[in-house]
Amino acid sequence: MLQKTMGLLLVLFSLSAYAERPLIELYIPDAMPLAAPHDPLGHGLVGDAVLAAAKQAGYRVNIVSEPWLRAQKRVREGKNLLILPLSRTPGREEHYTWIASVLPLPRAFFTFTKPVKNFDQARARYQRIGVGIGTAQEEILLSQGFKPEQIYPLLLGDKPLRLLELNRIDAWFTTVPEGQYTWTRNTAQPLLIGPELATTEMFLACSKVCDKAMVDALRAAIKQLRADGSIERIRARYLDHSAH
Repeated sequence: MLQKTMGLLLVLFSLSAYAERPLIELYIPDAMPLAAPHDPLGHGLVGDAVLAAAKQAGYRVNIVSEPWLRAQKRVREGKNLLILPLSRTPGREEHYTWIASVLPLPRAFFTFTKPVKNFDQARARYQRIGVGIGTAQEEILLSQGFKPEQIYPLLLGDKPLRLLELNRIDAWFTTVPEGQYTWTRNTAQPLLIGPELATTEMFLACSKVCDKAMVDALRAAIKQLRADGSIERIRARYLDHSAH
């Protein structure tokens, strides 16, 4: 009887301790395999890494899913709100508190035709390039001299490979893991991948007004997860799965 009572008290104590841990809101887009609010595999390779870091740092997380542009605006203008995965680009630098890079992500052009070798060829050849709205890809292309009319904004729910098949776009410019993940699940056609042309670090970021203790705790936790190989194991699990 005593053992049962002690066991019950331990469970109640654990639940109470969990409930007392600070609750933070984390904005996540639907962009597998990088991140997902709800998916049978988990929350994506960046999402899972950050959730592990939050747990290690002693925080509970409430996942929020909104259109990506709205999510960025809400986090920028809010307080102590987290967002991932966010590329640290010049246009975003002053609007967020940059907690830590989770991993670098290369970008490339995906097409059903012979791939280009560089941005110069892409500017000359592609009239319509599919780019996820609110992503760093648009900023990258504009900085490389592409005209705004060459950029075809992809909304949540758009299917870029289907748009390629219909010749609605000439190429899809996205992160290599996302392109490969989508390709293996949506078409049997021999999608051709161009060389990696741009790489940015994918960050966990916070509102400009963000609690320093939380920033320090999450930064230290991500550093530890990288050091002990946890982030690489999470990355391998998603990318190995996407290859099958």
